[in-house]
Amino acid sequence: MSSGTEKIVSSIMSDAQFKADSILEKAEKESTSILGEGEKIAIIEKEKILEDGKKQSTMRYQQIISEAKMNSRRMELEAREEIIEKSFKKAEEKLAEIASSTSEEYKVSLKNIITEAALEIGGGDLIILLKQEDVAKIKDSISSMENEVKEKTGTETKLEIGDNINTIGGAIVKTINGDIEVNNTIEARMLRFKKSLRSEVAHVLFK
Repeated sequence: MSSGTEKIVSSIMSDAQFKADSILEKAEKESTSILGEGEKIAIIEKEKILEDGKKQSTMRYQQIISEAKMNSRRMELEAREEIIEKSFKKAEEKLAEIASSTSEEYKVSLKNIITEAALEIGGGDLIILLKQEDVAKIKDSISSMENEVKEKTGTETKLEIGDNINTIGGAIVKTINGDIEVNNTIEARMLRFKKSLRSEVAHVLFK
């Protein structure tokens, strides 16, 4: 091969090598750039996943705390309600005990609630329903109760003892035809007063 030919071949090889080196360098730069971008994206994704996990963890924690508070409040209210109910039950048992005795206090109370019921009806011919044991406790007071109702209503009043009823104590007073009835038994009065007394009882128990 002549020296001229060698120079041409050498020049071609040199150009090819230069181009090859240039292409490789560019490829390496692009590869490095792609890897760098990939790493950045991976870091961002990792942080996003961690952040989402943190948010979900915080939300779940707050949910658990909220549920625990609600359950605690519900249990507290249920416990208070149970205590209030027991208090009313105890009061009813005490009233039943008094009503089954020969207590003068109960006799006076029985007379008062019969008169109160008769006044609420407006007097007239009325029937008193009592438990059997209470009949004797008010027999001697019927006349005075009739007079009191008459004085306060201006209506002639006659009180008649009717059939015995099953009750702790107290009385039911009604008109002869049964159109009007006032239930002043201990059970009925407790039920009526229970709602209004509940807040007062709660205040005394839990102040």
